[in-house]
Amino acid sequence: MLLTEKTADGVAVVTLNRPEAMNALSKALRAALHEALVALEADPEVRVIVLTGAGERAFTAGLDLKELGGDPDGLRAANAVEPSENPAWAVIASKKPVIGAINGVAITGGFELALACDVLICSTNARFADTHARVGITPGWGLSQKLSRAIGPYRAKELSLSGNFLDAKTAYEWGLANRVVEPADLMPAARKLASEMATIDTEMLVTYKAMIDDGYELSLRRGLELEHARSTVHNRHVTPEMVEARRAAIQARGRTQKPS
Repeated sequence: MLLTEKTADGVAVVTLNRPEAMNALSKALRAALHEALVALEADPEVRVIVLTGAGERAFTAGLDLKELGGDPDGLRAANAVEPSENPAWAVIASKKPVIGAINGVAITGGFELALACDVLICSTNARFADTHARVGITPGWGLSQKLSRAIGPYRAKELSLSGNFLDAKTAYEWGLANRVVEPADLMPAARKLASEMATIDTEMLVTYKAMIDDGYELSLRRGLELEHARSTVHNRHVTPEMVEARRAAIQARGRTQKPS
């Protein structure tokens, strides 16, 4: 149902593993995802997390509608705030970077889960759709707010008020995806980026990610004030010797790094 693999370079790959059900987010899978992310958050060997789906058809089709149909209280999950029930919040709650490797369709709740990730790398098979309006329910895991901030309100309304699919190429052109690669290259690309991030100290990753996320919720002026306040506290503990010790490695990396 959920697979977790840790590598020696500080990366953990979490795979939604219900390919026969398009990796639909059953109650058990939602709970397992939360449990896994909490464990990885506490694991000092893990610095970066990659989240993907099994197979090439689906990242996840969202809530398991078959399961919900037999549960009189099933729609409660659509508005749940507990990370064990709300997978988007489970991802957002992770202080460590989460790279979404979008291998197939990400529909409705699956779209919301993708939007919760920090970086999106898409297979050419990836497609996104918000079918909330067609189902007759409103989103409760963040889609109405996060999508408009990612691609702008006009494009967000086009998608959400039509229920149409967005292909990977257009998602990249609209700024939703960081990049698009062939299916066979998806996991290597995601693992490579994760490994590059994992060479940075965990505390630095957590601090910088939080600075970006927390500042983005504010006006530019307030965000600049937040950056100044946090940077002043952090940089007070950085010495010239610490910078000099890292300078040679940074210069060497700049000479050898190839474009992604």
